This record gives sequence, C-alpha cells and structure tokens, in this order.
Amino acid sequence: MGTLLQDSGLDDGGSGELWNVERPEVIAGIHEAYAEAGARLLTTNTFGGTRPRLDMHGLGDRVHELNRAGAAIATEVARRHGALVAGDLGPTGELLSPLGTMEPDEARALFAEQLTGLADGGIDVVLIETMSDLGEVAAAVEAARQVVPELPVIATLSFDTNLRSMMGVRPADAVTALAELGVDAVGANCGRGPEEMEAIAAQLAQARTDDLLIVAQSNAGLPVLVGDRFAYDAPPDELAAHARALQDLGVDLVGACCGSTPAHIAAMGRALLPAG
Repeated sequence: MGTLLQDSGLDDGGSGELWNVERPEVIAGIHEAYAEAGARLLTTNTFGGTRPRLDMHGLGDRVHELNRAGAAIATEVARRHGALVAGDLGPTGELLSPLGTMEPDEARALFAEQLTGLADGGIDVVLIETMSDLGEVAAAVEAARQVVPELPVIATLSFDTNLRSMMGVRPADAVTALAELGVDAVGANCGRGPEEMEAIAAQLAQARTDDLLIVAQSNAGLPVLVGDRFAYDAPPDELAAHARALQDLGVDLVGACCGSTPAHIAAMGRALLPAG
C-alpha cells in the first residue's frame, strides 16, 4: 500500500490514511490492482490509524472516520472479487512501560478505538503487523477480543535485527507467546528481504503448534536510491521463487510487504497456485 501511495503522489511524511476520505478513488484503485493480481486478502489503508500516529498529522480526532472509510473502500472492492479484508493495525509509535510511558490499558484502548472504525467498515480479519514488542501485540489482541470477538486475528512481528525484533523477540518466542494468547495466525512481515525471511519462516514453522497458521510477508528486497526516489531491488520472479520456498517450509499464508507491487503478487500467485 505504501509503495503504491508514494507512486500516486503521497509526499514523504504525509498521512496515507487521510486519502481514505480525500482521494478514495486512488485507494480503491490500489485495492483493485492487487485483487486483479490474485490477492485473496486485501489489507486496509490504516497502518497508521491509531490516535498517536494520526496526531502526528493533526488528525487524532478523526480515528473512527478514517478507519471506517479505509475498511469500507477495501470491502467494496473485495466483495466484487471474492476476497477478504484484513483490518490493518500497525504500531502506535509509543513505547510501553517500563521502556516508555504508555501503559498496556492505554494501548488496548487505542487499538479498540481504531478497531471500532474498522469493524464499522466491514473487515473480515484483524491484521496486527510490523510489531516489535509482544506487550503491544497483546494489547492489540485484547482489543480485538473486546471489539470484534468473532473475527480471526493474525499477528506478525518484524524480525529485522539479527533475526530478532527491535525488542529482542525471537521468532520462536513469538509463536509460543501468541499461541498462548489464542491468535489464529503468527508470523513475520517487513524485514530485510526474501533470504532472511526464509530463515525466519523456518524458525516460525519449527515452533508452531498444531492449529496455528504461519504467515510470512517479505519486503521486495531492500530499498535502493533510483534518481530521487527509493525502489526495492527484488523483481517479481525473485518473490515468486521465494513464495515456493515458503510453501516448502510449511508457511500457510504467503504475502509480501514493502516494495511489492501487483506484479509481485501476480507472480507469487502463479508460482503457488495450479494453472487455471
């Protein structure tokens, strides 16, 4: 989503979530492109949709509006393509105590506020992603159980610091802790590219429990400066080979993160699904 928003003219530092109401046709077009490429889960344009993140843009009083709109746009597209909508919750940007000042109850309330808007927009799945602190994940999971107890919950961390999260969480630790919280799927997203994601996925799969799904969503390589913009260096055929490797490792939900375009998703789908 972020890659295509930037390609559509979103300035660095701008609020992509504001486009859910100011440029909804652009957001719908992005979802349409991924759906046509074969994506079975469309992720709402709400990664920065918590109050602290929106406050950075002077939009903290519009949490419900922007999240509901983001979910409604994705839902309208998904229904036409037979896809599902994942309501996207990213980190709040605040550190939980004792490293920071935010208490778990406050974090849970922030995610609950966001989820209320997403639920009103019609999401099918809760996606908690790019996390580094298991405490923040737990707060988001608790909020989901409070606001949308009937929906499945996916939780992924970014293990981009020597195969650990920024807070030192290892892939196996995440599987164990989040299985205890009762989430439906655990995994990794973002990171440093396909090769490293495969190493992480192997650890996730090894630690899995019988009924837990494993998720992997790598970046399309690493960003490189091309002119005055950054582009990611893994082409679609590389992510297609990566998708097959993830499948062989036992990953259940295969996707892609930063830098991945509809062309990447289409190539991954062709690699994973039988022709026709």
